[in-house]
Amino acid sequence: MIKVMFADDEELVRSGLRAMLSSAHDIDIVGEANDGRSAVETARRFHPDVALLDIKMRSADDGIRALRAIQALPEPPYVAMLTTFDIDEYVSLALRLGANGFLLKDIDPPALLRAIRDLARGGAVLDPGVAARMVQVHRDEQRAAQPARKLLASLSEREREVVGLIGQGMSNAEIGSKLHLSEATVKGYVSAVLSKIGAANRVQAALLAYRGGLIE
Repeated sequence: MIKVMFADDEELVRSGLRAMLSSAHDIDIVGEANDGRSAVETARRFHPDVALLDIKMRSADDGIRALRAIQALPEPPYVAMLTTFDIDEYVSLALRLGANGFLLKDIDPPALLRAIRDLARGGAVLDPGVAARMVQVHRDEQRAAQPARKLLASLSEREREVVGLIGQGMSNAEIGSKLHLSEATVKGYVSAVLSKIGAANRVQAALLAYRGGLIE
């Protein structure tokens, strides 16, 4: 049996996943979660073989934080990111952080079951439409590298440290612990950094960290 967990903040989506996965004789649903925090706890408690995570749950980077934390577990599951948003930047960031695949939520049941079985064998899965555009994404990121480095150079050393840690998926509390700063101080740095680089959220800041070479 393949032990599977999934996380999504929409009950309708979770119900759909539950129905699709329950039809398979070789899949055992061991847990569900409705946000990133509970997804990490579910993975830690039930040790699934495969985890399906919505990349955008309570906040834009909730799935990203969950992915990072789950990947840090002693025996992490294979993770595929699920989303209704066919957005290249999320594909790139999820794969850079160690996701084993990226699937759109409108995937049909047979394809989803095949993807889970492939993941359980250690394979990587990408929605065909996503895979077809990854070459273009790579080219776009190469073109974006120089402007990203220039933008990062305009920040202070501490601000660049904060952006780099955001790029690693760290929360404000984790950044504070790493840099020996209070969470309130970190929150101020994050707000200032997002404003300076013109980022709408932490996902965009993380992408800048990758494109600018702060994160390999």
